[in-house]
Amino acid sequence: MLASVLPMEGLGEVASLDPRQFLGIPLALLGAALLAFGAQYQSRGLNKVERIVGASAGSGLSLRHVLGLLRRPSWVSGTLLLGLAVTFQIGSLALSPIIIVQPIGVVGLVITSILNSRLSGVRLDTRVRISIGLAVLGIVAFVSIAAFTATDRPVTDAKLTTILITFAVVLVLALIAFVLLRHHRVALLYIVGAGVLYGFVATFAKAVIGRLQQGEFETLTWLCVAALVVGALLGMVFVQNAYSSGPPDLVVAGLTVIDPIVAVLIGIIVLNEAANAPGWAVFAFIASGALAVVGVIGLAKFHPQTGASALDAPAEAVGSGGQQPGSAGPATD
Repeated sequence: MLASVLPMEGLGEVASLDPRQFLGIPLALLGAALLAFGAQYQSRGLNKVERIVGASAGSGLSLRHVLGLLRRPSWVSGTLLLGLAVTFQIGSLALSPIIIVQPIGVVGLVITSILNSRLSGVRLDTRVRISIGLAVLGIVAFVSIAAFTATDRPVTDAKLTTILITFAVVLVLALIAFVLLRHHRVALLYIVGAGVLYGFVATFAKAVIGRLQQGEFETLTWLCVAALVVGALLGMVFVQNAYSSGPPDLVVAGLTVIDPIVAVLIGIIVLNEAANAPGWAVFAFIASGALAVVGVIGLAKFHPQTGASALDAPAEAVGSGGQQPGSAGPATD
């Protein structure tokens, strides 16, 4: 029965898989859970700081915003949780191909959606729940196929050079988009920008790990480390701006869908991790990835908190120390 569904070459590839690559999956799941809680706390802290400062961060973080964030326990706690999430993600990348473990972060979307709905008191309607379901279904299908068709490949100088040049172009475009569009409060702009940047960050992390495992650490690898740091910092700026104009579950949706799609495309096109995948798997990758993207777009369109600012709450709700409608948490955290 199975042989009639899967081509024989696909079965041969499954049989030759290294069982070690499955060990990265539980680490990726832990990282996804930490991402969900970290995003929720960071969003709550930023919304509180916006109310204290009296200015939205949607068009860029000011010095007052930054100083306020460093004093908010919720934002600092969220940042620490995100740091742990990155640690688990790096561990998973050391064990498994990037196209297996990176998409698993979508589990964080489910957790964040439940958390945000409960803490903010915002009911998610049918269209939002369907959008979340599409995003999760697309990524689950993607990772299921990747788990049985992907293999780690040596990271060569030519591959690193290609990734670095591509990242330089993306970095320039991201900076231009931020400067030109940052006053428009478009949450999806920041989310897509952060997702693309973090997709490259994950790729650079995987490349550096691969070079270490190959015993090669020279100038090109150091350039990857530098690009990783730059991408992570700029991505963090995009994420903070996204929290100002969108709910945390929308932000996490972008990071856990756009991020892995970018990383997976690099893994497939540049790192050749799917070089031995059968033809049907390639079409399945495209279909499941498209399904996940449709889910994120739907979430951005239909989520009741999209485009809302913490400053939109009635003054009495904030002044009373209560929870403002549509906020990511209590005003007293």
